[in-house]
Amino acid sequence: MTETETRTYAVQGMTCDHCAASVNEEVSEVAGVESVAVDLASGRLEVVGASVGDDEVRAAVEEAGYELAAGR
Repeated sequence: MTETETRTYAVQGMTCDHCAASVNEEVSEVAGVESVAVDLASGRLEVVGASVGDDEVRAAVEEAGYELAAGR
């Protein structure tokens, strides 16, 4: 059994609620993700899940049309 953890990322390029919704939708589809919270004002993305890798989250954010900022 894998432990659930929370990871926080910074997303660059989001400017409106539609942007945040797109990121939320794409990241929610990543295997192992249990919940996603996107804060448009700060650009913060919080992902809760088990066995969720940074590369998978990065790919989902890029699929939505945005980038993760360097570092976390």
